[in-house]
Amino acid sequence: MKIKNIGVIISREYLTRVKKKSFLLTTFLVPVLFAAMCILPSVIMFFAKDSQKQVAVVDQSGIVLSYLEDNDEADYVDYSAEHPDSVKAHFDDLALDVLVVISPLDSLSRSVSVIAYSPKPLGVGLKEAIKSRTDDAVEEYRVAQYDIADLKQIMADIKSDVDMSTYTLDESGEEKITSSEVYMIISMILSMIIYMFIAMFTGMVMQSVIEEKSSRVVEVLVSSVKATELMFGKIIGVACVALTQFFLWIMLTAVLVGGFSAFVGFDSLMGDPASAGQMMEMAGASIGGVDAAEMMEIADDDSELGAVLSTLRDIKWGQMILAFVIYFALGYLLYASLFAAIGSAVENEADTNQLQMPVTIPLLIAFFISLYAFNAPDSPIVFWGSMIPFTSPIVMLSRIPFGVPMWELVLSVALLAFTFVACAWVSAKIYKIGILMYGKKTTFKDLWKWLKQK
Repeated sequence: MKIKNIGVIISREYLTRVKKKSFLLTTFLVPVLFAAMCILPSVIMFFAKDSQKQVAVVDQSGIVLSYLEDNDEADYVDYSAEHPDSVKAHFDDLALDVLVVISPLDSLSRSVSVIAYSPKPLGVGLKEAIKSRTDDAVEEYRVAQYDIADLKQIMADIKSDVDMSTYTLDESGEEKITSSEVYMIISMILSMIIYMFIAMFTGMVMQSVIEEKSSRVVEVLVSSVKATELMFGKIIGVACVALTQFFLWIMLTAVLVGGFSAFVGFDSLMGDPASAGQMMEMAGASIGGVDAAEMMEIADDDSELGAVLSTLRDIKWGQMILAFVIYFALGYLLYASLFAAIGSAVENEADTNQLQMPVTIPLLIAFFISLYAFNAPDSPIVFWGSMIPFTSPIVMLSRIPFGVPMWELVLSVALLAFTFVACAWVSAKIYKIGILMYGKKTTFKDLWKWLKQK
């Protein structure tokens, strides 16, 4: 093979694809969607506030009404002296939104039942609030019936809410507080991203090969370059397109999210500090002009927020990014070579289903293993999934946030690289023959015959 010819094909494949309208559209549209996914939760939390409801309460039990306190969601009005039917008949005249009827106390169950009437379906938030406060009232009533001194305090003392913190020990024995939830989120994000990219861009390689074969363009191309040069040039060219698009997505998403945060401010958007604190834990955004470094100093080292920030700070981002690039590159090259061979063996996409099934199954298995890797990152199935070359690009990335010994990383990468070389050799033999075969539906038996040819 001539490197110069491969370089020309890479350049052609890359420039042809980046100039397409579909490439430009997805490059600029996807970051907008990603940014919207980051921003929308805070926007929804801010705007998803219903107007205050006027709630009429007919408390026939005599124990619940005092627990229904007015708030931004509901204004409770005592109509216990009225009959429920009378209130329902004058709903509009009384300017009511909801009528809550609480039954008399049942002497056997020492409980009540609650019925709510409203012209429109009752919101889940208001329903749960009324139910929760009614439960509190019934519990208080039952506690009082035992007539035990300080029973309420005794029950409060018995109830437990244990705080659990997790620490990791480095090689020197130093303790560092960590948040397993952060590792879980990073693990799932990495595995989903690499699965999406490998599936999307390897399919692009196969589609490109089928298009050139069906249009007979490939006959012109192989008259100037070798079939294997054409295959590797196409694979590497699409890989360059994938990496270009990926890094553009990252940069544009960061710019959009950062610009929105600076312009609007999460503190003013979220309204109350508690909600803003929750968003800080999820997104790592600044609150009230305080950046992550300053919040690290403010946050208690043993607090949940302190654990999140400490975990984000101590993650080896350089190693993780390098591992992502390596596994994406090798995983893509492995599957792209197989999909290129499949594309060369058929004349249209409808004929690919049978041939691509053995290739797509390992990819799906890897994705499903990675979704559960955070539960037991060192379990046998996850370990072997990170070693077997056809699943390691996805599964190993889901393990890396939890810490992987260097020898496992080296062995996994070496096995993946060796498998790629072997599959590329096999795919090249199939591609060289299949790209010029027409008029017959290819079977696995045909592929085996092509492999045995010299």
